[in-house]
Amino acid sequence: MNVTSILMLRRFLTRKQAAEPYTKAIKAGIGGAIAIATLVLLGYISDSPLLMAPFGATCVLLFSLPKSPLSQPINVIAGHVVSIIIGLTLNYFLPLDWWSLGLAVGLAIAAMAALRVTHPPAGADPIVVFFSGPGWEYAIVPVALGSIALVFTAWVFHKIPPKTDYPLSEHND
Repeated sequence: MNVTSILMLRRFLTRKQAAEPYTKAIKAGIGGAIAIATLVLLGYISDSPLLMAPFGATCVLLFSLPKSPLSQPINVIAGHVVSIIIGLTLNYFLPLDWWSLGLAVGLAIAAMAALRVTHPPAGADPIVVFFSGPGWEYAIVPVALGSIALVFTAWVFHKIPPKTDYPLSEHND
């Protein structure tokens, strides 16, 4: 390996994320666990599943990076709803194929960016739709209601000391 290769490798392997106290990491893990458990419990009680795989990644943002613009309520809720509607629409008209999955994810990313509601976990929503084939009601249950429940859980959870400003106030924008 030459020096240029080593420097390039170092650039890829250097952590850019700031170090956080272990207590903050533990609190984030507990928050994610409570949020997912709450969705599952509400699903049992209501007999309507409120969980989908991308919500696990949503919890990473909500509890580990609550100050990120990508974690804010409008991004979480609208990002998931926009992406799932794109997935449902394209799945209705297109076959499951390499190009249709790529198109669906690409359109979801573009729509979220254009609407300024980017939420990275929602990029997986069209994939979920294409592989599971849900009906239009999926946009409401689990997507919209589950997203709202996650945001509400994060809002309550971040009031537990040490408190976190979530959602961000207008002064933080």
